[in-house]
Amino acid sequence: MAPATLGLLAPVAATANEVTINDFNAAEEIAVTNSRIDGLEARFNNLEAGSFSETTTASFGVDFLVGAEDGAASEAAQFGYQMGIGLETSFTGEDSLSATIDIGDGASGALAFDDTADVLTLDGLTYTFPVGGATVMVGDSTDISAVYTGACAYSAFTDYMGNCGTGSTVGVGGNGATAAISYAFDSGFSLAGGVSSTPESILTEEGADTFGIEAAYTADSYGLSLAYTDAEATTGWGVNGMYAFDFATLSAGWESVDTGTTADGFFVGLSFPEVGPGSFEVGMGTTGNFSSADTEYYTYEASYSYPINDGMTITPGVYIVEGATDVTGVAVKTSFSF
Repeated sequence: MAPATLGLLAPVAATANEVTINDFNAAEEIAVTNSRIDGLEARFNNLEAGSFSETTTASFGVDFLVGAEDGAASEAAQFGYQMGIGLETSFTGEDSLSATIDIGDGASGALAFDDTADVLTLDGLTYTFPVGGATVMVGDSTDISAVYTGACAYSAFTDYMGNCGTGSTVGVGGNGATAAISYAFDSGFSLAGGVSSTPESILTEEGADTFGIEAAYTADSYGLSLAYTDAEATTGWGVNGMYAFDFATLSAGWESVDTGTTADGFFVGLSFPEVGPGSFEVGMGTTGNFSSADTEYYTYEASYSYPINDGMTITPGVYIVEGATDVTGVAVKTSFSF
């Protein structure tokens, strides 16, 4: 901007040096100066219009976690954190270019966050746009399920409860390069599906490809989602749903994955939205998908979340994770959003 400005102002300075009192024409000089100012304003306007979109927004989230586990490899108190940065802009008012950046240094075991070793990591870069009545998403480092509706109303305290226990199907991830499409009908039904491939080998034998499809129905007080996933030699079916009573919301999920051997898992949880100043949740489920020959292990959790203000929430929780050695944990998560 500075060179352009100086280039425009230099002729004005030269003219001023050459003008004497005797041959000064005020009207003529004012007209020339105004013309040059108009040209300068036009350049500024063009620069502003192309430099930054007025529809670009940024959002931030920070979580601090303090806790300890009994029965884990380390029973010492631990501290972890994670931070997410979301950037979004629109060029037409109907499309969206989004980027998600994460940084974290999580503790180990069930206390772990998404550990990026104190390094900023791109967690998703997508462009979403309408085609007819459908919504199309293309991008990198994102999940196929980003366009799914889902029907899980439970907010998990530990990863075991995420996506109501259907993380391989209704919550299917991606291999890198992802393209997906969703369509929502007026009746409450929706359909979605997509494919995700290794960026260097899209839809080839050398790369890894994942296909997913979901059908869902949502209403004011209940919802149901059914999904199918095909990821190379692994296929899976998953279903989750929710029903809202007057005092609580019930969420449940079931998943079956076939890798040559069929393995199943389930989840059930209750969410109480108004318990004192906050909300209370309790849930249980399997720690993964187990075949009939496996010994099943279960996990249990309970948490209470209450807002301190519009941008800060504190959530203490307890959990038990069964295994060869059972682990019992107590933790407090403090979340900031701005």
